Amino acid sequence: MFRMPVRLFLIVLGVVLFAHRAPAPLIYRPGEGWIYEPVGKAGKWQRERAKDQLDVALEAFNKPNYSVAKRAAKRVSAVWPQSDYAPQALYILGRCYEAERYDEKAFSTYRTLLQKYPKVSNYEEVLQRQYQIANRFLAGQWFRLWGVVPFFPSMEKTVQMYKEVIARGPHSPVAPIAQLCVGAAHEKRDDLPLAAVAYATAADRYFDQKGIAAESLYRAGLAYQKQAQKAEYDQSIASQAISTFTDFISLYPNDLRVSQATKIIGELKFEQARGALDVAQYYEKKKRRDGALVYYNEVIIKAPNSDYAELARERIAVLKARGASTPPLAPAPEPALKGASGAK
Repeated sequence: MFRMPVRLFLIVLGVVLFAHRAPAPLIYRPGEGWIYEPVGKAGKWQRERAKDQLDVALEAFNKPNYSVAKRAAKRVSAVWPQSDYAPQALYILGRCYEAERYDEKAFSTYRTLLQKYPKVSNYEEVLQRQYQIANRFLAGQWFRLWGVVPFFPSMEKTVQMYKEVIARGPHSPVAPIAQLCVGAAHEKRDDLPLAAVAYATAADRYFDQKGIAAESLYRAGLAYQKQAQKAEYDQSIASQAISTFTDFISLYPNDLRVSQATKIIGELKFEQARGALDVAQYYEKKKRRDGALVYYNEVIIKAPNSDYAELARERIAVLKARGASTPPLAPAPEPALKGASGAK
C-alpha cells in the first residue's frame, strides 16, 4: 500500500542529490536539449560541417565516450537534418542509448530514424535492434520512470514495441518471430485469448514459413487449452483447442509434437465428457429426461472408453426404460486415445 509513495520519495531524493553533485553547468541547446557541459570545454566537440561533426560522434562512440558522442550526433541531426549524415547520426545516438541501457530512448531514436529516413541503407539492422530491445523487455527488463529510473516491467508496452517492429517491416526477417513474441507477451500478462489470437495470426500470416507456422499453430492450441482449463463449463474453448491441434496434426504430421498434440486432444475430449456428464446429471435431476439423454450420449461420443461413458450408458438404459425419447446413437467404442484415462 505504501510502496509507491516510498519509491517516489526515494526517486525524488536521488534526483535532488544528483543535481547537487553534478560537476558541470546545465546548458540548453536548441535541437539538443538540456546537457551538462564540462567547465572549460564548451564548444570543443562542435564542428562547422555536418561530416566533421559526425566524425566527432563516431570517434567518441568508438572510444567510448557516450556523452560527447550523443551531443555530437544530436547536433548533426538538429543542425543538418537534410544532410546525408543525419541518418547515421541518429543511428549513433540510438547505439549510445543502447550501450547505456536506456533502451526506451534507443527504441524511440530508432523510430525517429526510420520515420524520417525510410530509405536508410541499414533499415533492416535498425529493425533488428528494435526487436532485440523488445526482447529484453519481454525477458523482464524494467521500463524507466521519466526515461531515467528503472521502475516497472510492462508486457503491454512490450507488445506495442513488437507491433511497431512488425508494422515497419511486415516482410522483414524479424516480423514472424516478433508476431510470436506478441503472443508470448500476452501470455505473460495472463491474457490467453489475445495470446491465442496473436499465435493464430502468425500461423495464418506466415503460413509459407513452415517452422514459424507450425510453432504458431501449436502455441495457439496450447493457449486455447489453458483457457479451457480455466473455463470449466465453456465447452466452446475446448472445442477450439481440439480443432487447432487437429489442424496442427493434419498440416504437420511429421512434427515431433504430434504425439503430444494427440494426447492433449484426448485429455480435452475427456474433460468435455466430464462437463457433458455434469450437465446430463443436472437435467436428470430436474426430470428433463430427453435433455439428459442428449448429454449422456455426448459423453459417450467424447470419451467412449472412459468410466464416464460407462456411467452414461447405464443412465441412458434407465431413462429409456422410463420412457424417455431415444437420442441419436453414439458410435461404438474406439481404441482409447493415448493419454485419456478413466474417471477418478
